[in-house]
Amino acid sequence: MESTEKRVINIYTESNPNPNSLKFVTDFLLVSESVDFPSPVSTANCPLAQDLFRFSFVKRVFFSSNFITITKSDDIDWIEVTPMIKSLIKGYLEEGKPLFNEKFVPENLSPTAGDSEIVGKIKVILDEYIRPAVEQDGGAITFSSFNDGVVKVILQGSCSGCPSSTITLKAGIENLLKKMIPEVQEVVAENA
Repeated sequence: MESTEKRVINIYTESNPNPNSLKFVTDFLLVSESVDFPSPVSTANCPLAQDLFRFSFVKRVFFSSNFITITKSDDIDWIEVTPMIKSLIKGYLEEGKPLFNEKFVPENLSPTAGDSEIVGKIKVILDEYIRPAVEQDGGAITFSSFNDGVVKVILQGSCSGCPSSTITLKAGIENLLKKMIPEVQEVVAENA
């Protein structure tokens, strides 16, 4: 008779600057690249994200390294819903279910052969200096474009809709890029 040992998963929560987002941190690597689900429609290949969106208060789901950031609606308090979310994530992971139905190919911030020298530099700075800090707060940043001195980025996870994201974008990211790359005049966020 075989005994099936269930993997025990430890999950704890961390708050971040966005009061409507909460990080659910696991004790192992979930994904190697960040994945953002801004709506239920975007979850076609991710059963766990689909399950999380079944809660009517869930407005966004974001996976990164060893955590899942959930963004909720304004009309409910975390104290009311955290145990339900934690239980769902824990149960799903302990059952060993796959996170994705199909192979996921994340967007890459690494420079590619077709990038200009400036775009390559921007991507390296975003990846090495900015991404780690943004991920620590439960979010992600993705390069979108660079035209006429304007860098466009996409803020995901807890950064999307965060009250302090504008300050982070202008005082942090824009200042750093302008200092390191003189051709950069402005950084703006696009909607994901």
